[in-house]
Amino acid sequence: MKHEIEQQWIHVSYKETSKFTETYGFVGSQGTVNLEGVLIKPKNHRGKTLFLMMHPTSTLQLLPLPNAMAAAGYPVLCMGSRYVKNDTSLIYEKILLDLGACVRYAKEQLGFEKVILLGWSGGGSLSLFYQSQAQNPTITHTPAGDMVDVKAAGLIPADGVVLEAAHRARARCLSEWIDPSVTDELNPDQRNPEFDLYAPSQNIQIPYPQEWLQAYRQAQLARVRRITDWVQETLETLKKRNTAELERCFVTHRTMAEPRFLDGSIDPNDRKIGHCYMGIPETVNTGPVGLARFSTLRSWLSQWSIDHSRADGESCAKQITVPFLAIEHSADDAVPQPDIGLMYQACNSTDKEMHCIKGANHYFKGQPEELATAVTLITDWTQKHGW
Repeated sequence: MKHEIEQQWIHVSYKETSKFTETYGFVGSQGTVNLEGVLIKPKNHRGKTLFLMMHPTSTLQLLPLPNAMAAAGYPVLCMGSRYVKNDTSLIYEKILLDLGACVRYAKEQLGFEKVILLGWSGGGSLSLFYQSQAQNPTITHTPAGDMVDVKAAGLIPADGVVLEAAHRARARCLSEWIDPSVTDELNPDQRNPEFDLYAPSQNIQIPYPQEWLQAYRQAQLARVRRITDWVQETLETLKKRNTAELERCFVTHRTMAEPRFLDGSIDPNDRKIGHCYMGIPETVNTGPVGLARFSTLRSWLSQWSIDHSRADGESCAKQITVPFLAIEHSADDAVPQPDIGLMYQACNSTDKEMHCIKGANHYFKGQPEELATAVTLITDWTQKHGW
């Protein structure tokens, strides 16, 4: 049965103090966090189970899945974090508080008995990070040392977690997508030709030799860590000055040079080669919306540093004990093929299952049948648990 659906604007707010304004908006300096979202639900719905979606920085209500889920009889609450559409200053530990406020709102204000986190793309590692801290809270400070008492926040654990086309972590993606040819962060034209993936003179042919690929991956990690070293040194310098200057912003050039998008033999699946979810990889590499293009010092450590970011889906999954469903898209043009499986394997729940939707791209673009398959997988799993 297909239900007629309706949408309701949702506003969640809570008090929080900060040393400085980090998000733009008229309430930014007034000690209040304001979150907005859309509740998509079947008309005259009286069910007690809600799917809650949040992405670290994107809005999700325009994706096809939430509306399809509501049409199938299950309400979906798509909430934006405080960093919606601008991840420049994003602090993952603070998003845990945002998501926690939404889980509490869903249970205490909207009256839902069961809240299932539905983690799409970057929302997958966020959901696992949240659930791990809700079950066993430990965090009291950000990686930069700023107070953010997640341990005392009283996060309410979700009743289940669903991952759909989700990657392990933003920091992991950056470490595998960043262009390792850049040797001077202030001059992106200064590059090491050995690792310049898009150079016409590049002599390395596809499929890339394993030895070269290993060296390429090491060069990517080395670049990320050089930036991290600079970030930490700069933060320490600002602290020692003891002035009103507390933060600094910077640009990271060339962050889409992932060999997987050019060589289909690397972690093979059904993805379109020479393409990624944001377009032509070479163009995205220098475009304005690349990963980590604009960042603050603190955000780099929390969001992009492979050694400091805690929002790692594979690590967090080890602490998850609630029912767990993982869905891979076989033609995903964003998420690395192994990621869903690695999080599924790491999950500590005794009640878990995984499926792969053949031919599905990242967004179900032009794919109504694959979308319907996802809805069936999720609703069958939900009904099996009596929700």
